[in-house]
Parts: sequence; structure tokens; C-alpha cells
Amino acid sequence: MSSSSSAAIVTDEDGSRPPSEMITGDASGFDNATTKTYAFSSGNPRIEETRGVMHLFSSNNSENGVALSPSPNRNLPVGRKPLVCVLGVPNHMTYADFCQFCASFIQQILEMRIVRTDGMEDQYSILIRFDRQDSTDKFYQHFNGRQFNSLEEEVCHVLFTVDVQFTGYSGSLEHPQPYPASSTEQPSCPVCLERLDQDTSGILTTICNHSFHCSCISKWTDSSCPVCRYCQQQPEKSICFVCQTSENLWLCVICGFVGCGRYKGRHAIMHWKETEHCYSLELETQRVWDYAGNNYVHRLIQSKTDGKLVELNSHCMHAKDNCGTCDCIDSGTSEALLNSKVEAIVNEYNELLATQLENQKLYYETLLQEVKEETDKRTSEAINKAIAQKLHRMQSKLDKRVKEKKFLDDLNENLLKDQEIWKAKMSDIEEREKMALRAKDDKIKDLKEQLRDLMAYLEAEKTVEQLSISNEIKDGTVLPMSVDSSTSNGTNVGKGKKSSNSRRG
Repeated sequence: MSSSSSAAIVTDEDGSRPPSEMITGDASGFDNATTKTYAFSSGNPRIEETRGVMHLFSSNNSENGVALSPSPNRNLPVGRKPLVCVLGVPNHMTYADFCQFCASFIQQILEMRIVRTDGMEDQYSILIRFDRQDSTDKFYQHFNGRQFNSLEEEVCHVLFTVDVQFTGYSGSLEHPQPYPASSTEQPSCPVCLERLDQDTSGILTTICNHSFHCSCISKWTDSSCPVCRYCQQQPEKSICFVCQTSENLWLCVICGFVGCGRYKGRHAIMHWKETEHCYSLELETQRVWDYAGNNYVHRLIQSKTDGKLVELNSHCMHAKDNCGTCDCIDSGTSEALLNSKVEAIVNEYNELLATQLENQKLYYETLLQEVKEETDKRTSEAINKAIAQKLHRMQSKLDKRVKEKKFLDDLNENLLKDQEIWKAKMSDIEEREKMALRAKDDKIKDLKEQLRDLMAYLEAEKTVEQLSISNEIKDGTVLPMSVDSSTSNGTNVGKGKKSSNSRRG
């Protein structure tokens, strides 16, 4: 450990570890222009807190005190160590999230220590020591300037670490249990109870100074410590509802009013006098004060020494006589008084608890009734709205079908009218066709008669010619008639036929 440490670090049996020697060194050999100094702290501020300073290689590209990602062709700093610092990790990232983020290098990591960096709200930093320098360089080149995830804008800022110096320690030293200097026994992991050996598995030290195997803490998905439940993501600070101060605050356990104590604006006491809500919780110590009884309502409180629950010291009933102890009465009487006090306290506590539970029951039943009424109202409104929408859709469909029916009726009526018109036209056409066929038949019949007469005439003429050649006609000469004249005029043909018939006769 660096000689600049001002106090010894206590190692507890519950897994907390002192700062390792691997992250200390000497930064005097480097120029201040090439390094930057960041003050940090670790531990639960209510129990213990370790403070220190880390010297990091600076970058030419810097903004608001956080080194940004250099260009890929930039040479790595000379004199670097297998020790880096990841600055500005968002508080919502749990230990398991970060272990998963750097899972490809988890086998090369010997130790990780989470610290709070001064001036960086809602962020923390991680000091990482690797087994080899080339693994450190690869980690720097791979993760520097890379986003923690694709959904957020936070970027991983990795800087090589020159030196880490622990400058102070504040906490309880009443019952220190340091390991003997000659002892080689290593602390164990609170999860798997195996020894914390850097050679077999990487070690992660949380922000409250409790150490675990990286493989064990990576399965812990909560942001709190598995040992002390200290959460790295602290809730927002409360303020007094009246004067807006953030010191000496008391919370009414009945209605949730936050007011300052009697040493500030006395708004918590004023709230008790106005509402008669006599139970108030001190936010700093988590103790409940009874304004009516003017004392704490419980016998177990959280010790500021180690954060554990201890019994609240009871005062002697003769303290007003400056007795100071209870040895003034015999043990039997003391035991009887103690039992009666305990029984009275238990009865009072049970009665108080029953009253408060009954009040809470009524309160939450009222809330449930209101929620039920609101739910029924919203359900009824939703049902009515759905029914109205459905009726509107059905009415729209009905109107559409009525319009379609009217259109079809008009179309059917028009088609019937067209059918009657076409029927009349068909009748006229059939009549005209019949008349045309009748005229055609008459003409064909007339033509057949003419053809028959013509054939008879031709046969008669042929017969006459044959007779004229073979026999001598005595009474005259028969003159032949022209065929064209007979065909062109049917009447003449008929006359010729008659004349021929008459001659034949």
C-alpha cells in the first residue's frame, strides 16, 4: 500500500477487502501534462469510506474532464502498466451487466475495483488489472470509445492508469479484526465460500468494499451488494415539503409527509400538531419517533458503527435520582419489572400494530373500492363505446345494403321494361320474317311455274323441229320464238305456251 495512506484498512470476515497493492505506485516520474488526477472514494458512507487519488494518462481529445476515444493510429502511452480505468460507467449498469460487457476479456482480468469518482453524478469508475500487458492493450483498443449498448449514448472511456494512492479512511475502528501479518490465509467469496485467489479466478470489489469472484457476482443481476445490500444507484435526495431543505428530514409514516426536524424549521413537529400523526421516520437513521410518547417506538436500531441491528439502550427508572444503573433493586424485582415492561411494550406494540394495520386496511380497501369503481366506470364506458361503434358499423352496412337493394330493384325494373320492348321488337321481326318467307315462297312458286312452262316450251320446240325435219309441213311454216323474250316477260311466256298448246291442239 502507498505510504500516503493516512489510516489502516480493516478487513472484515464478511468479504470486505483492503485496497490491493497492485493499484499503488509512484507517479512522480510522469509529467503533469501527460497525466490527469481524479479523486475517488469507495465504501458505504454510513459505515466506512475510503478515499484516494488515481493518476491516469490523459488524452489529447478531452472534454469535461473525461478522456475521449483517440484515433486508431495513435500510439499507446509509454510506461503504461497492465492497469486501466473505465471512467463514467452509468449507475444503471449492474455488476453483472459490466461483466457481460467485457466477457471476452474476463479470463485475463485479475481484479476489478469499483469506485466513485468525485464530480461525476450518477456514474462510477472501475479500476481493472490484467495478467499481461498485451491483454491490457487489446482491451483498451477494443472497448475505448465503444457504446455500452446500442440503445444508449453512453460510451466506454478507457484510460491507462499510472498510479492509485489511498489518502484516507473514515469509519469504525472500535473492533478491528485485521489479519495477522504472518498469516497467509486468504478471504473467501461470500457467494461460493471459496478462497479469493487471483490466479484461479478474477476478483471484483464492489463500491462498498466487498469482494467476490467475477463468475459469482456476474450471476447477481441486482444493483445492490449481496452482503450488505448497499445499492450503487442511490435514490434521489428527499427535501422538506415546506422549506426545501435536505438536512435532518423526517418522514410521516401515516401520510408520507416529509418535513425537517426540530433543529431546522420544525416542520415535522408542526405537521404532527396539525394532523396528530405521531409517528415519524428519520431518513438518516431509519428510526421511528413517537411524538406523543416522546421516544423511539422500537428497541432495535441500526448501529452507525457497523450498520448492524442492535438493542436500543434502556434508561434506568431511577435515572432522575442520578442512580445511573438498576443495581439499586434486587434481581427478582428487576426481572419482574423487566418482564412487565417487556409485556407492556409487546402489548402496546401489538395494539399499535393492530390499529395501524386496521387503518391501513381501511385505507387500502377505500383505494381498492375507488379503483374498482373507476375500473367499472371505464369498463362500462368502453363497452358502451364498443357497442356504439358496432351499431354505427352495422347501421353503415345496413344503409349500404339498402342502397344496393334499391339499385338492384331499379335495375330489375329497367330490365323488365327492356324485356317487354325487346319482346315487341322480336314479334315485329318474326312477323316481318314470316311475311318475307311467305313472299319468298310465292316468288319461288311462281318461278317454279315459269320454269315448268319454259321447260315445256323448250321440249315442244324441240319436238316441232324434229317434226319439221322429218316431215313436210303442208299448211305453213312454224317460226321459232326468241328464248330471251320469253324469259324476260312471264306473261308472254304464258301466252306463247297457250299459243303452242293451241297449235298443238
